[in-house]
Amino acid sequence: MIAVFVNCGSIIIGSLVGLLFARRISESLSEIIRTAAGFVTTVIGVQMAFKYQSIVILALSLIIGGILGSLWDWDGKILSAGRMLEKLVYRGTSLRRADPAGSENVRTPGTPGGWNFAYGFLNASVLFCVGAMAILGSFKAGIEKDYTIIFTKSILDGFMAVTFAAAMGPGTLFSCLSVFIYQGALTLLSVLVKPYVTAAVVAELTASGGVLIMMIGINLLGIREIKTANYLPAVLLAVLFALIRPLIQGMFL
Repeated sequence: MIAVFVNCGSIIIGSLVGLLFARRISESLSEIIRTAAGFVTTVIGVQMAFKYQSIVILALSLIIGGILGSLWDWDGKILSAGRMLEKLVYRGTSLRRADPAGSENVRTPGTPGGWNFAYGFLNASVLFCVGAMAILGSFKAGIEKDYTIIFTKSILDGFMAVTFAAAMGPGTLFSCLSVFIYQGALTLLSVLVKPYVTAAVVAELTASGGVLIMMIGINLLGIREIKTANYLPAVLLAVLFALIRPLIQGMFL
């Protein structure tokens, strides 16, 4: 579990640096940071998305997953969890305020820190949890006691936490809780689930996760407001489809 603690620590340190940096700059510079974060996040997502082995699996996962996530309102539930966490941290003082256009996904002046806590928590959690490094790194750490991948991921996450915290606020810092639960569980269960984690599973999971990260980038750039968390079931479906693909190879996929 030491690798998980290191990863969480890097996110905390990076977030604190980003928050301290953001408080010293103007609103116009904050917009520049937000735009840069949006483009960098989009590039990361595109790189991950092209890891797919079957475009059919990617398409089906996103379409079906998006429908299921919308019906179950995963985005709303995770945002609600973020707001509950915000109330615990700030004792009922909300950081959340909609902008004049009605979007809740932007940094807004006039509130403590001027950020949407829950939105930052949600997007940072998705960014730091999806991807091959989180999965393979946890397995390496749990089974082989090899922490190289997680330590590398920790460095990358730390730098991204600086940018995300500066752009979206203190919710980024508390995404370390999601990382702790997710990667900690993978590390502890690594021996049990490793036989099912084939190269194809990792590829399809990475690709679907990459599309979700692209959605975060689009939100940051203000191109369109996408309820990213509603597409989280796509990641689970990508794993399921990759597992059953050999059984129906040549029939549909």
